[in-house]
Amino acid sequence: GQVRYSVPEEAKVGTVVGRLSQELGLEAGDAEARRVRVVWQGRRAGVEVSGASGALVVSSRLDREELCGKSAPCSLRLELLQERPLRVLHVELEVTDINDNAPLFPAARKNISMAESSLPGSRFPLEGASDADIGANAQLSYTLSPSEHFRVEEENSNSRSKSLFLVLTKPLDRETVPVHRLVLTASDEGRPSLTGTMELLISVLDVNDNAPQFNQSVYNAVLPENALEGTLVSRVNATDPDLGAYGDVIYEIDNIVPASASDLFSIDSKNGEMRLKGALDFETVNFYELHIKAKDKGLPPLSSHCKVLLEVLDVNDNAPEVWVTSLSVPVPEDASVGTVVALLSVSDRDSGANGRVQCSVWPTSPFSLESRFLGSYSLVLREALDRERVSEYEVEVRAEDGGKPSLRARRSVRVPVSDVNDNAPAFSQAVYTVLAPENNAAGAELARVWARDPDEAGNGRVSYSLWEGVSGASVSVGGWRPASSYVSVDAESGRVWAVQALDYEELQVLQFEVRAVDAGEPPLVGNATVQLFVVDENDNAPMLLASAGGGPGLDPFAGRVVGSSVEAVSDSGSETLWAWAAWGAPAGQVVAKIRAVDADSGYNAWLRYEVLEPRGKGPFRVGLYSGEVSTARALEEADGPRQRLVIVVRDHGEPSRSATATLSVSLVEGGDKALTVAGSSSSGLVLPAEGGAAAGSASASTNMWLVVAICAVSSVFVLALVLYGASRW
Repeated sequence: GQVRYSVPEEAKVGTVVGRLSQELGLEAGDAEARRVRVVWQGRRAGVEVSGASGALVVSSRLDREELCGKSAPCSLRLELLQERPLRVLHVELEVTDINDNAPLFPAARKNISMAESSLPGSRFPLEGASDADIGANAQLSYTLSPSEHFRVEEENSNSRSKSLFLVLTKPLDRETVPVHRLVLTASDEGRPSLTGTMELLISVLDVNDNAPQFNQSVYNAVLPENALEGTLVSRVNATDPDLGAYGDVIYEIDNIVPASASDLFSIDSKNGEMRLKGALDFETVNFYELHIKAKDKGLPPLSSHCKVLLEVLDVNDNAPEVWVTSLSVPVPEDASVGTVVALLSVSDRDSGANGRVQCSVWPTSPFSLESRFLGSYSLVLREALDRERVSEYEVEVRAEDGGKPSLRARRSVRVPVSDVNDNAPAFSQAVYTVLAPENNAAGAELARVWARDPDEAGNGRVSYSLWEGVSGASVSVGGWRPASSYVSVDAESGRVWAVQALDYEELQVLQFEVRAVDAGEPPLVGNATVQLFVVDENDNAPMLLASAGGGPGLDPFAGRVVGSSVEAVSDSGSETLWAWAAWGAPAGQVVAKIRAVDADSGYNAWLRYEVLEPRGKGPFRVGLYSGEVSTARALEEADGPRQRLVIVVRDHGEPSRSATATLSVSLVEGGDKALTVAGSSSSGLVLPAEGGAAAGSASASTNMWLVVAICAVSSVFVLALVLYGASRW
């Protein structure tokens, strides 16, 4: 709001000008806590806000004449700014006049020359006194010391000032009184009244009894304040009816009001033309009163006086001025629309349309200007801010007056935007796919995740963690295990490292979630999923399984791993078991099948079978990928009674791993000899003897064992067929 206070000039320091408790709602002692202070617009005066009482008090000497000169009323504009909370009270302070200045004449003595031929009623202009006060305190009246020849007369003309004349009331006689000494007293109408005096020294002259006379007593002139030096102000004209030198008129400037303008004007002594000698300034003085004297060349010279009243017109020669009276920065980016950022004061020393100022702000977004009082503006927030988009604004307040052409002023206001935690960390990828080889070292770096938070300082500082809520994996041994048992995440760098060596045979895929949390209040969270695929390495050699023998009358055999090789052993526990094949067996007859598995996967588990020994073209071969041992050609007696095969099983890994199997194949005849061999000991083949009784008993024994052997071999053969069929299935 706006309030008015008044205070007399010369009031004592500490005098209370106004109580602010009602206007601002202040209690005693609140002014200092709420940071209430005075902000001046233009001229300054000695008042301040008392921190103890909260009242507006006089702080130093107040002189109305020094502050406002002759202006009435003497009104000073100021703002009472309360910063906590932000409020502005516009105050108009009127300094009232007291009668503290006595009338003052331009000089203590005035010399006047008068011809003794002057007629009663003749008037001689006098310079009146001036009083710096205003109103009744500046209303002057004049009295003259007692005299039978003179009196003082005041005349109100249509000009802005009164004319003072010394009037002759009785003819002069130089021979009787050559010099008259009088005292002119000026009194104001103040209470109490103050006076000033000037001595009049009147010399009575003889001869030249006609003074020059102006064709008008007052000349009016008007000039714009930007008039150039040498511009004609006015031309005065006076005539003297005397002849000769007594009729020659000389012009001169007798007096100028204000006195500070004495060097501003010149007059041509012969033709009476007045011209400018300097520059005019409407804002300093807008009205001049020049007293012109015309005198002749008589001895003594006679003179007359006139006035030239010059009015100065305002031109638009002053640009507006913009001040920042309060600035509340930085502005948080979540500040609401309508928040006041700054208070500004705008003024223009020109008058009328030249002094009317319009303000705007550039850029137009996100700020605007609001004005509720003349010359006072508020810079307010018009749109929501986003520090991540614009962290600082350079706002320019532009002021333009109404002159033709208009003048402009600019004031830049820097408005930084402070950060709030309004952005959650965001990962560069929603899903990270990581390939990690198995058998890695514990502590090895598997991947790096990275999240960006556009906020600053703590609001943008990101820390990483493994979220246990949904992170884990099902393993082949032990069921479900949490992801933290395999990996860990560095809180600062986002480095994902292995807690232990990974084993593809135990874990193929691990999926877990990484969280990024900023340090804001409250903290915001971002998530990313990491899919870790364990890449298989060839770290497992092939392992031989039980295989079924082929061919007529053969028993099954099992595989046993011994170091890096596998040997075939019999059910009876003997060290070596022979597989049997009949002489004359056709090519392609399956003798046995080697079976092996590899715990790895893919190429690392793809197995191939090769005959390592004997090298070259033997009677047996092995299927490259099936592991079936079969005859390469028809078996002959030349092949010998026994064949020893060393079969190697290799995978396709780099480097490849292998296992070996040793298979001994006994070659027998078909029929009875095959059965005899089947019943013999494992140390060798026992063939029947020929001739004698021994042959008979041996034959009987052989028949019994033959029946047993046939039954046993038949049973084993049927079982072998079943197992072979199952393995093929």
